[in-house]
Amino acid sequence: MSAGDDSNPGNSSEKPRRTSRSLKRKKYDDEVIETTLPTKLIVSEPRPIRKVRRSPNPKQTLLPNTAWTPKDDLKLILAVQQCCDLAMVHKCVKFSHKHTYQEIEERWYQLLYIPEISNPATAAISNLTLEEKSAIERKTLWSSKEEAILQQVEASSQPTQPTQPKLDFFASLLHQHPLVFHPARTPRDLMIQWERLRQYSLLADQTVQPQNLAESVLNFSDVEEQMTDEELLAEQPDPVLANEMRKIDRRHKLEIRKLEEEIRHWHSMVGGPDNGPFSFDLDNETYAALRGRLVRYLMRSKEITLGRATPTHQVDVDFSLEGPAWKISLKQGIIKYHAGEFFLWNFGKRPIYIDGHPVIQGCHTKLQHQCVIEICSLKFIFLINQNMSDTKGGEKSLPSTSAASGGK
Repeated sequence: MSAGDDSNPGNSSEKPRRTSRSLKRKKYDDEVIETTLPTKLIVSEPRPIRKVRRSPNPKQTLLPNTAWTPKDDLKLILAVQQCCDLAMVHKCVKFSHKHTYQEIEERWYQLLYIPEISNPATAAISNLTLEEKSAIERKTLWSSKEEAILQQVEASSQPTQPTQPKLDFFASLLHQHPLVFHPARTPRDLMIQWERLRQYSLLADQTVQPQNLAESVLNFSDVEEQMTDEELLAEQPDPVLANEMRKIDRRHKLEIRKLEEEIRHWHSMVGGPDNGPFSFDLDNETYAALRGRLVRYLMRSKEITLGRATPTHQVDVDFSLEGPAWKISLKQGIIKYHAGEFFLWNFGKRPIYIDGHPVIQGCHTKLQHQCVIEICSLKFIFLINQNMSDTKGGEKSLPSTSAASGGK
C-alpha cells in the first residue's frame, strides 16, 4: 500500500486505534489496542495518591531511652549528688537493667541539657509514690563527708558488754549534722553503716594488723625464681610438646596462686604464732571457746544458745557483738556437749557453714577442734579444751557461773 492510500477516508475503519492515556496495568503499557467496532473504552479512574509521611531519621532526633525507668533516673540523680563520680555510680548503684559507663554518662547528659527528655523524666519521677521514693533515698550511696563523721565514732573498748553506741547516740549525731547527712537517713541506717565500717577496720581508732605468714610458706615469686629451664633450653623442643608444657605450667601456676591466697586467708583467720588461737589458756571450768575476730566466748556449760540478743530475748552467744547480725535469727542454734563430743544444731532460716559444709535448718553436725563456724559473713574458730578435768562418769563438773562469757 502506497503512502497515498493512507489518506483515503474509506480505509479509516481499518486503521488501528491507539490510546494516549496511561493505563495502570503494566502488561498493557505501550500495547496497540485493535478493534473493528466503535466501542467505547472503559477506563477506571485512578485512585487518589496518598501522601505517606516518612518518619524522621532516629539519628537526627534524640529519643528517651526506654530502658531507663523513673526509679533508675531517681537513683542516678541521688547517687551523683552524693558522690559526684559517675564511675562510682556505675560500680555501686544497681539499676533495673545493666548499663555501661557510656550509657550512664549519656543519660546524665540528657537529664541535664535536653529538655525534651528531662521534663518527661522529672514528671515521671514526681508520679512515684512516697514509699518508693523513700526506699530509694534510704539506699543511696554514702558521701565522703557522711562516712568521715561516722569514722570518728570510736569502736567499743569492751566487746564483751553491749556498750556499743545505741540508736539515741546516732539520733543525736543526725541532729547535730543536718546539712551533712541525707534527709532520708535514719538513726538505724547510721548504726548499720557504722557497724559495717567497724567490721572492715575503717574507724579512726582502728588499725589493720599485718599478716604474719609462716616462714616455711613460699610466695609465688620465690618459687618462680627457683625454677630454671636450662636443661629444657639446651635441646630444641618439639612445638606440640612445648605447647602442652606451656598449658600445664600455666595451670600449675594458677593453682599455686589460688593456694597462696587460701593460705593467707586461713592464716589471717587462725592467726600467727604470736596472736594465734593458743595465745590464751582455757581453765578447767571451760569446755570450749568460740573465738572471733573481735570477741571470744567461753563455753562454761554443756549447752549454750547462739543467736542475736534483744531487750526481750537473751542468748549466751550474741553475734551482734562481732559484727552486723541483723540477718541472723534470734535463736540461730545451740552447741551441746555430750559424751565427750560437741554437736551443733541449726534452728534458724540461714545455714551455718562448718569448714565450708552447710548445716541447714533442723540439722546438726559434730564439731571438731579448730573448725571454722561461719554465719552471715561472721567467722569463728571453735577451740576445744584438751585439758579439761573429767569426773568419774566421764562428765565434767559444772561451775555455778553463767553459760557463756566473752573476753578479748
